[in-house]
Amino acid sequence: MQKVTVYTRAMCPYCTRAITLLQKKGVDFTEIDAGMDPAKKQEMVQRSNGARTFPQVFVGDRHVGGCDELMALEREGKLDPMLSEA
Repeated sequence: MQKVTVYTRAMCPYCTRAITLLQKKGVDFTEIDAGMDPAKKQEMVQRSNGARTFPQVFVGDRHVGGCDELMALEREGKLDPMLSEA
């Protein structure tokens, strides 16, 4: 299973929604709270090619996007294959 990283901030309903989906799927992920940490937020922005909204989700080194993009992948049946890529 691919390594999953989620950059979040406190009190973010989109972050909660994305994390809930990953938890329901049994995905082991790393959550990085970047909301109040300028260095972590800058890291997120660089990794995501400029995205500044929360959350930002990465599967392996691939930038998935935010909550809406994650949910779209799930609806389209594309998330599970992405997670299981070697």
